[in-house]
Amino acid sequence: MQPNRILHAELARSLATLGHTDVVLVTDAGFPIPRDANIIDLGLTAGTVDVITILSTLRQFIFTEEVHFAPEVKTLFPPLYQQVQEVFTGSGAEFVAAPHEELIAIWAPKAKVVIRSGSLTAWANFALVASTDPFAWFRDDEGITEIIPAYISRRQRITDNVVPDLP
Repeated sequence: MQPNRILHAELARSLATLGHTDVVLVTDAGFPIPRDANIIDLGLTAGTVDVITILSTLRQFIFTEEVHFAPEVKTLFPPLYQQVQEVFTGSGAEFVAAPHEELIAIWAPKAKVVIRSGSLTAWANFALVASTDPFAWFRDDEGITEIIPAYISRRQRITDNVVPDLP
């Protein structure tokens, strides 16, 4: 066994294939997953494994530039919203409102991997857009004078330990 590693072999393998802008969809137990999706089902029983545990684990192992989710999470489920904020504080990720219908119609088909949880919380579905390490790419010591603005912005959000918020 590897210490401080994901033990689920299929999940570890799927995360290792991610590239910049690939999508990981983390869903509640009832989300309508596309038939041909690369699904990793972590829903053991109602409530386990929960979405926050999955998001917290992913936060440790992948870089995320955007987190898309239904705005109802902020307005109708403040405790869940606060937990998601805590998970992604200092990650550099931005929160983007995506209605539930958009998650189903647009983000689910785009997902390189879908991770189903056992969560029974309405609207607990999150599309994570994978990124790269903004400190490893376009390093200052390489003499590159024009760094992509998104990298500068993400670096600053990480450095400032910014708490993400839906606009």
